[in-house]
Amino acid sequence: MSQAAAISPARAAPRKRDAEATRAAILKAALGQFTRLGYDHVALRDIASEAGADVALVKRYFGGKEGLFTEALKASFRPDRLKDWDRETFARGIGAKMADNVLADEAGAHSFQFLLRAATSPTTAPLLSLAMQERFLQPIGAWLGGEDAQARARVLAATFIGFLVERLIRNAPLTGREREVFIERTTAVFEALVGSAEPEEAR
Repeated sequence: MSQAAAISPARAAPRKRDAEATRAAILKAALGQFTRLGYDHVALRDIASEAGADVALVKRYFGGKEGLFTEALKASFRPDRLKDWDRETFARGIGAKMADNVLADEAGAHSFQFLLRAATSPTTAPLLSLAMQERFLQPIGAWLGGEDAQARARVLAATFIGFLVERLIRNAPLTGREREVFIERTTAVFEALVGSAEPEEAR
């Protein structure tokens, strides 16, 4: 085996790691810019510049602006998080989270702001609708189980989004008696929405 052949695998690994790091940096920059400016006011060259990459790499990794936005949407919806949801603690956990300051969940708040931006653009709203159905509503429906799971998932999602908006606007944690009542009432709302996974005829 030649010396060149012997060292070629060692050289391949850093290139792969560099490509993965560059792709991640581009996606992170895209999420930030799409959140701050909205899809229609973001240019690929600005995303590439912030990521420290060539704009040609953005097109190579994501196929263009729409492909990059679609990947950013997928990154904002994390179906894998559902595996940690516990039916016994879910509702109260939501109540406590919504009573806190939005900065207590800064990463989640940024993702939500990005999604709000996407919903207001005629260009990106259809992409958001598709991503929400595939990566949010369907997994929640599967987690809920039981009769009319998808319809119940949509109601749960709509309620959850409403609470997120209220928390974002409030931008301060609730305290004292108001916090206690808020958590109790929010818990009751989500307990009713989650319900039982058993079909009606099995009850």
